[in-house]
Amino acid sequence: MGRVTPAALGSVLARRGAQAVGVALLVSVLCFLVVRRLPGDAAYRIAAGRYGYDLVDEETAEAVRAELGLDRPAWQQLGSWLVDLVQLDLGRSLVTSRPVAQEVGHYLLGTVQLAGAALALAVVVGACAGTLAARRPGGALDRLTTAWVAGVRAVPPFLLGLLLVVVLSAQLGLLPAVGHGDAAGLVLPALTLAAGLSALVARVTRDAVVEVRRSGYVRFAHTKGLPERWVVLRHVVRNAAVAVVPYVGVQAVVLVEGVVVVESLFGWQGLGHALVHAVFWRDVPVLQATGLVLALLIVAINTAVDLVVLRLDPRPRRLEAAA
Repeated sequence: MGRVTPAALGSVLARRGAQAVGVALLVSVLCFLVVRRLPGDAAYRIAAGRYGYDLVDEETAEAVRAELGLDRPAWQQLGSWLVDLVQLDLGRSLVTSRPVAQEVGHYLLGTVQLAGAALALAVVVGACAGTLAARRPGGALDRLTTAWVAGVRAVPPFLLGLLLVVVLSAQLGLLPAVGHGDAAGLVLPALTLAAGLSALVARVTRDAVVEVRRSGYVRFAHTKGLPERWVVLRHVVRNAAVAVVPYVGVQAVVLVEGVVVVESLFGWQGLGHALVHAVFWRDVPVLQATGLVLALLIVAINTAVDLVVLRLDPRPRRLEAAA
């Protein structure tokens, strides 16, 4: 592994930083427009979220509308949000009146815990299975991996989650079906997210390792008499990772998107859970902040992938130095 030059690092960070600014503006505007297009009276929904449906009437809804300025033109409401966003002020929840940054920070921690556990499990299981399958292409383990990929990818995540709840929770009583804040409640949603991803990681790892093992430098390492484990660690793993890491990054983005369904299914308090409730209660500041954090989380994942690949593969740095 070569040293990452400041020019290469600056190029990656500048490109992703510009992308983050553009994504922040686009997501903020789209979330605002989506809420404006939803059916129903936003003031009534917000009042119901505060006081309950049984205690809300037209007078209460009008009071909420006047308090929150929902009767102002749409462009003024959006402009106020964007001005506050530039000042790093996400405002307060329209339902709970708590600072949005505090609420979103709590939910972000839940999403990071869930996505991190699922990604770690998928990468460990998938990379190990793919590396073992690549030792004998066409063998029994290779065919089993192929069947595993096809079987898991044919089952949607929400259906897989329901199956895991029925088997591991309802039938065997091994794990809680819903919950948040403890390790036991994390297992089922993490398994649901990791199952499909681990199968894909296994397949991509298998193909990358097979290709690297057929390369000339690996054959040369064998002719020098290096032990098999040193050949795998020094040559195969690193060069295969150059192909696997970007794919894992793409799937991590899909994983972040998938937490919306899985968190709702298992009652896990993450950004997906907050997003669904914000839409239902028309809590525009929480909705915009949640969408913004999800989008920036995806940009952060892509940035991390770029930096890891830049560290693993020295060729782009050499070309840049030569230029």
